[in-house]
Order: sequence, then C-alpha cells, then structure tokens
Amino acid sequence: MYRKKIEELKKWKDSKNRKPLIIRGARQVGKTWLMKEFGRQYYEKVAYINFDGNSRMSKLFEEDFEIEKIIQGLKIESGVNIEPENTLIILDEIQETPKALTSLKYFYENANEYNIISAGSLLGIAIHESTSFPVGKVDFLDLMPLSFFEFIEAIRTKRFITSIN
Repeated sequence: MYRKKIEELKKWKDSKNRKPLIIRGARQVGKTWLMKEFGRQYYEKVAYINFDGNSRMSKLFEEDFEIEKIIQGLKIESGVNIEPENTLIILDEIQETPKALTSLKYFYENANEYNIISAGSLLGIAIHESTSFPVGKVDFLDLMPLSFFEFIEAIRTKRFITSIN
C-alpha cells in the first residue's frame, strides 16, 4: 500500500530544523501503519513503543525528563539499540502517558538528533489538565483516511488512475 503522506515524512526526516512529529487523525485512519511503514522504508532500525495500557512507560516518564534515562528505558521496552543517526523512535498512543507528550519539548531542546514520531487518538482534545503541551516544540502531520487514488492503488487497479491526482 502507498500513502502520499510518506513524501511529507521524508521531507520531515531530511529537515535541518526537524522537531518531534505528532501525527493527528481519527481512529483507524492508518497512523500506526504509516509510522511503521515509514520506519521500515527509511531507517535501519525502528524502536516501536505502544503506550496503551503500558504502566512501564508511565513510570519511566513519571519522575523527570532526563533524556538519557528515557532513551535507556525506550531501548529496554522496544528491544532496539537506539542510535540517533539510524533509528526511528515511534511513540504510539502517546496520549496515554501525558508526561511522554511533554517530554517531546525536551527532546527538541536537548536531544534534537533523535528522530521521534508519535501518534494518538484525541490528541489536542483529551490532554490532561496538569500536562504541559509542547507548543512550538513539535511538528504536526494530519492524516485522513485513504484518498480515492490511494484506495485505487491499494486494490491494485492503477489502470484507473490518470495524471489528475
């Protein structure tokens, strides 16, 4: 399957002013698939962490935002040796651990060499009151369901696609 948003993710990866990225979108539009597929295609390694029901991640972000400690915890959780130059860190369902969302600010300010993409349902709506949102310290990518042309391509009927898209 192909999603046009992969092209925007490639630009994000190559950006000199890259910030942690938050993918916003409704449930079941393919946020997780897009992040994993992008990582598979453009990185040597992918450290995937799902925060949904994950008490270990809540504990990791509970105390402080010491980047090295967080990276060590993410290495253990994902089973991947995270290296800034060749690893994509995916933080899925990040809204489940609000302090992880806050930590994106510290990654941007103190450890911008890491490639971090996050996603979650209801981001921006269901943020906990006591949580600081990293305004200006993250980039956003809005994901919608498959476009008509992406759908046609996904069901392998490219002959119906013209140069209109």
